[in-house]
Amino acid sequence: MEIPLHYNANQVEQKWYDYWMNNDYFSSKPDDRTPYTIVIPPPNVTGILHMGHMLNNTIQDVLIRRARLQGKNACWVPGTDHASIATEAKVVAKLKAEGIDKNTLSRTEFLEHAWEWTHEYGGVILEQLKKLGCSCDWNRTKFTMDPDMSASVIKVFVDLYNKGLIYRGYRMVNWDPEAKTTLSEEEVEYVDQEGKLYYLNYKIEGSSDTLTIATTRPETILGDTAICINPNDERFIHLKGKKAIVPIFNRVIPIIEDAYVDMEFGTGCLKVTPAHDENDKTLGDKHQLEIIDIFNDDATLNSYGLHYEGKDRFEVRTLIVKELQSLDALLKIENHTNRVGISERTKAIIEPRLSDQWFLKMEDLAQPAMKAVMEDETVKLFPKRFNNTYKHWMENIRDWNISRQLLWGQQIPAFYYGDGEDDFVVAETIDNALELAKNKSGNLNLTKNDLKQDSDVLDTWFSSWLWPISVFDGINNPDNADINYYYPTNDLVTGPDILFFWVARMIVAGLEFKKEVPFKNVYLTGLVRDKQRRKMSKSLGNSPDALKLIEVFGADGVRVGLLLSSAAGNDLLFDESLCNQGKGFANKIWNAFRLLNGWDVADIQQPQSSKIAISWYQSKFQSALTEIEDNYGKFRLSDALMSIYKLIWDDFCSWLLEMIKPGYQQPIDSKTLADVKAIFEENLKILHPFMPFLTEEIWQLMETRTEEEALIVANYPIAKKFDAKLISDFETVKEVVSGIRAIRKEKNINIKNAIDVSVINNDSFSSDYHPVIEKLGNVTTITEVNAAPEGVLSFRVNSNEYFIPIAGTVNIDEEIEKLQAELTYTKGFLKSVQAKLSNERFVNNAPDAVIENERKKETDALAKIETITASLQNLK
Repeated sequence: MEIPLHYNANQVEQKWYDYWMNNDYFSSKPDDRTPYTIVIPPPNVTGILHMGHMLNNTIQDVLIRRARLQGKNACWVPGTDHASIATEAKVVAKLKAEGIDKNTLSRTEFLEHAWEWTHEYGGVILEQLKKLGCSCDWNRTKFTMDPDMSASVIKVFVDLYNKGLIYRGYRMVNWDPEAKTTLSEEEVEYVDQEGKLYYLNYKIEGSSDTLTIATTRPETILGDTAICINPNDERFIHLKGKKAIVPIFNRVIPIIEDAYVDMEFGTGCLKVTPAHDENDKTLGDKHQLEIIDIFNDDATLNSYGLHYEGKDRFEVRTLIVKELQSLDALLKIENHTNRVGISERTKAIIEPRLSDQWFLKMEDLAQPAMKAVMEDETVKLFPKRFNNTYKHWMENIRDWNISRQLLWGQQIPAFYYGDGEDDFVVAETIDNALELAKNKSGNLNLTKNDLKQDSDVLDTWFSSWLWPISVFDGINNPDNADINYYYPTNDLVTGPDILFFWVARMIVAGLEFKKEVPFKNVYLTGLVRDKQRRKMSKSLGNSPDALKLIEVFGADGVRVGLLLSSAAGNDLLFDESLCNQGKGFANKIWNAFRLLNGWDVADIQQPQSSKIAISWYQSKFQSALTEIEDNYGKFRLSDALMSIYKLIWDDFCSWLLEMIKPGYQQPIDSKTLADVKAIFEENLKILHPFMPFLTEEIWQLMETRTEEEALIVANYPIAKKFDAKLISDFETVKEVVSGIRAIRKEKNINIKNAIDVSVINNDSFSSDYHPVIEKLGNVTTITEVNAAPEGVLSFRVNSNEYFIPIAGTVNIDEEIEKLQAELTYTKGFLKSVQAKLSNERFVNNAPDAVIENERKKETDALAKIETITASLQNLK
């Protein structure tokens, strides 16, 4: 078979992916094998492949392919998340471009558009993952809005409600005015912003006195319902029991007293706006204050905003400051750094808002999940440092706001039958709801038309927290074959940014609904950053096109590049040159294959050098395999890959192939070729999880294989005992060969010219290795001697001294002159180093590392002087 000169990833990758798909290698069904299961962190249905996805899914594919090679029943479940806020925003934008206002559509009409959009664009990212080589069981692809997945969510909601864990409450929530929905605390990012502190004067009713308050939000004075002072603040004793007048609005509000007020902050007087600040709401409840909400759901002002009605909150801030100045109600403005909440999704500034919402009580649910990680370690986090983050979040957990004011998502299964606050029931279906409503109300004449379902949907995370259970239908059919076989899953690979959003909540759900954790290990990858340590993003323009990278460097090259730059759990400083290094590695392996394939073979005796070399590499392979498996166990995949990289590039290509290579136009013996091909196949097996396309291509070219013999389902190498001394001895062999080659290069002794080498063997180094040294150094014989011969150059390896004759190959007088010059320079260098080391001030004040470096220089110089002196004596 003609082997192409160069490896062409673009021609190979689609061919082998189709072959794997056509032969159903990715599919999994329960059987008598040990399962190995991974569920994909479902990307948003709106998503396209970016560098974070590339890293995360490469790692998952490495783990799943290795498990498959190990004979496990490997099951990688793919899927996407409906991403309520993000998807609804996309659909609304599409409708707007078509001249359609979302508010003019019924729920059913809007959902038709949402499903149409989802069917058109929703599978893009999964198709892109195939380009990367991801070996997911595509038959199991799930979507969080699939009927069975939605049924699971609704069933869980009803169950938790019936347990008294879900409740409806009128509470201060985080309002996203762009998405027009509430957000949980975990969906809010807090950032420091440079703002202003405005000092406003309020008149005291019935007097000419004023009081001054400091606020960062002057627009909210229109919702003020009190001024609060600290009862212990002597500055304001004269204000007790009086009333103040809100500027512009001229509303008269009480001056209340509460120790909550910080006497040191601002002026010591606090404006109280219960509708727009959580702490003010607490004060308002305590003192029974009026609540005035001045905002619409898009953060424009409503009718309480007077002449500012309909204007945006930040526009009003500018206008109201000017009006306050004109009324002499603005005393001064100071610069002030303020901590502001921002929506994780839309980046809009969050508005605290009072609203009826659904909440899940988390405190009791969190305790078993805390114990699973921090005490029992039934779930292990890698790297372990994230345990502290997990613990902090779980100890400070709040009730989860699970309702969203959106249309896209699972509609909350609460049905209202009256106007009373408690006139509702919770049920999985409207038929069940009707029966419950009749019983609860006592009105047997109720019909379905009398019931109105809650218009809110559930938080997206409320569906994805069930993911490891619901993808196997473990909620709807809790004792089915799949859930019993695949659950709990093995490893979860995800980012630390959703450790609480998703990981912790999945642990909570697993323990609540399956009485078992959902996975055993969680590997938290780092974030992908550019060389300047900036997080990759569209706005910065520093995120490369993932598919373009695959096109240029090949999927294998990109996979290797990603993992070479990704130390366990640390941020990945991505550099395209590493993908080029991955591409270069593929070419190196391809060339090694072509070299092996191009040798003529003959039934001749195996050289001793080849026999020794093969034994050495077999031990070296086993040593590396032990190291690789240890790194897998610690989720140090970058280190595992680097071990494979060095093993193949250095030990196999640079050393083994050189040691067994036949002479020019000479055949190789059949025993050596068979042994080296077997070794090469073992190399391909351990490399396959990282570079699946290249390895399958070479594997199939090496010989004709049946579908059952494809590399993807081959047997992973089994660790065996190895000869550590043989590996250690070969490091000495390499040094001797390097020493011979260095003198050849330095003295221009052609490698084609055979030479004799002699050695004073102080180490009792075995002569069994001489055939290898002779082969690689083109040495006729290696002779052990008791004294240095004449007319030679020498070098040391450990305690042994090796001698290479140069008479007739170099000018002795010129060589002596060069060595004398080198000796003089080295002695001068040594003198300067020793002068430093004898200087007490230098030794006492210099850092330890500097002193150590100078001592090493001294040792190296002394050794070099000894070698040069010996060479001069030999030449004279």
